[in-house]
Amino acid sequence: MTESERTARAALSRLFEPQDAAGLALVQIAGAEDALRIASGALAAGAELEREMSRLLDENSQGSGWTGLAIARKRWAPRVPDLAPARDLATMQRLGGRLIIPADELWPRQLADLGLQEPICLWWRGIEQELPPADKSIALVGSRDSTSYGSAVTGDLAYSLAQRGFTIISGGAYGIDAHAHRAALAGNPSGSLPTIAVMAGGVDRFYPSGNEDLLRAVANQGAVLAEVPPGSAPTRYRFLQRNRLIAALASVTVVVEARWRSGALNTAHHAETLGRAVGAVPGSVHSANSAGCHRLLREGGAVCVTDAGEIAELASPSGEALPEVRAGRAAVQDGLTLEDLILLDALPLRTTSSVEKLTAVAGLSADSVRAGLGRLGLLGLAESHGGGWKRSGTAG
Repeated sequence: MTESERTARAALSRLFEPQDAAGLALVQIAGAEDALRIASGALAAGAELEREMSRLLDENSQGSGWTGLAIARKRWAPRVPDLAPARDLATMQRLGGRLIIPADELWPRQLADLGLQEPICLWWRGIEQELPPADKSIALVGSRDSTSYGSAVTGDLAYSLAQRGFTIISGGAYGIDAHAHRAALAGNPSGSLPTIAVMAGGVDRFYPSGNEDLLRAVANQGAVLAEVPPGSAPTRYRFLQRNRLIAALASVTVVVEARWRSGALNTAHHAETLGRAVGAVPGSVHSANSAGCHRLLREGGAVCVTDAGEIAELASPSGEALPEVRAGRAAVQDGLTLEDLILLDALPLRTTSSVEKLTAVAGLSADSVRAGLGRLGLLGLAESHGGGWKRSGTAG
């Protein structure tokens, strides 16, 4: 691997849309550097290359829309003048991020299961740590307009799975995604990667803006990934295409809440296509937000899941290699709500913290913090000193 290949893949990620079958076939056959020259018109392509591309597309059931390389090049041509891979790479360096490609050690190997649809590269903001394998990763997805039921279930599942050492993967959106990321950050034991957000647009700006603080926390403690370069807009098409990455990175995709027609069902479909396990959380028959989950269960595309243990079993059916929940930490969890657990994690060990500061750190309302501190105090898990609060010695 050379830096010229990295630069070529950076350029190609701007030239091609995600899942552009013709572009991906060209890269696979010609290699990234020659693919860039051919796609941009700097290098002629012979008839043999076209035949190989046609064969590869047919083998991957992508040949129906193939009209030849000349037509594809006309489609790519308007973007050629805007290619500036050095600028994009410099942007990522300025943000403290990086570009990873399949030749890198950090590249998640489970993405190879996508075959021809494996991304050309990944733009990465986060800690420089190898992503966990699929069997240590769980995708939690669902409605952006989640109900209080969906939010609570997502929080419980993500927190408990993070405590077991699983990495939670989602899309960084409002609703179920946000609750999954937030609870995973709160429940993560030290030393593991708590959560990964897979974005539909460039990672130079966190989208949606209302989740900026949350996504910044994900980047600081986990990873934020995208297959499109900095500055790319999160279009509807790109939201659908990134769903295959969420499904491929995880061994299990769990739909917590979803309407009858939902992007979360698209993620579940990708997981099913890849041979990954799919779980669905049942809800009220009167809730439109659970209609998609019930549809998955009725059509046989998903297994009914109601707690973290059932999801962990799907990830490792034999029960092997499932980490034990730490006894001390499990004892602390007994009888506490998710908000109490998040608040407990926000409490400092040595110095005290005010209610106002705890609302910012925990992401809870002032009323919730005051009520939670009262409960934690009664249980002997929090102590009040001079108007401030800290964790008690028995909280672990």
